[in-house]
Amino acid sequence: NIHTLQWDTELLKLLNVPISMLPEVKSSSEVYGHTTQLFAHHEIPIAGIAGDQQSALFGQMCTAPGMVKNTYGTGCFMLMHTGEKAVQSKNNLLTTIALQINGRTYYALEGSVFIGGAVVQWLRDGLHLIRKSSDVEDLAGQVEDTDGVYMVPAFAGLGAPYWNQHARGTIVGITRGTSAAHIARAALESIAFQSYDLLKAMEADAGIPIAELRVDGGATHNNLLMQFQSDMVHTKVIRPTMVETTALGAAYLAGLAVGFWKDVEELRSKWKVDQVFTPLMDDAQRMQKIKGWERAINATNLW
Repeated sequence: NIHTLQWDTELLKLLNVPISMLPEVKSSSEVYGHTTQLFAHHEIPIAGIAGDQQSALFGQMCTAPGMVKNTYGTGCFMLMHTGEKAVQSKNNLLTTIALQINGRTYYALEGSVFIGGAVVQWLRDGLHLIRKSSDVEDLAGQVEDTDGVYMVPAFAGLGAPYWNQHARGTIVGITRGTSAAHIARAALESIAFQSYDLLKAMEADAGIPIAELRVDGGATHNNLLMQFQSDMVHTKVIRPTMVETTALGAAYLAGLAVGFWKDVEELRSKWKVDQVFTPLMDDAQRMQKIKGWERAINATNLW
């Protein structure tokens, strides 16, 4: 139970799980125990615990209400820090604990895109349009735009904010002139469009425009995708020098617990910017593309 910070008795009863078999609920940053001395001369403290996305949120130093990060992996996962208040979403997002540290509990809003970078893997392994994933940027860059082609990669249904498990992937707007480059670009743009949907839902729940989007994960190395993401969300997209922020966040939590770092302020000074992408597309063109995406989503949902 994310409000009482205890195992939920109602769920335990429903699932017939005895509370005695569950571990004690602990904070995100404290010493839970030590490793045995099998492979090292010293016992090593285990001192940081966080789920993938909560860890990435902390690794991105999104520690104040309204700060947002998006992880571009096989799927995409966007979290907004909401402070010590558990915000109930009115736009089909999830409310989760961001972390508990120094006796204080912080919450977040979370949205999930099921197919992010996996759409590039499909271009590689399913359609054989590229030999390796990194080739997609060059292929997509061969055309100025998708020429009206939209891909909705609902291979496993649609995640937030649609939550349609029955949806399946669609490609719309194909003409005789559609090429592999158009398909590749539409695939990349689909990642940004799905993330745009999450960001707009978060803005609506928070009641404030988001000033910047911090990004991490393997797909953030794709500059074409990051620029298009900035154009669609119409705000700064910031890629840090360290994009493996999930591992980084867990290390930060552990380091704080054992005193390797003094406090969160010290950690903030370690977060460095690699590149900032700013919107370049004019509003009319941006809205035209978003309306096309909305039509494509409608077509997918109707299918």
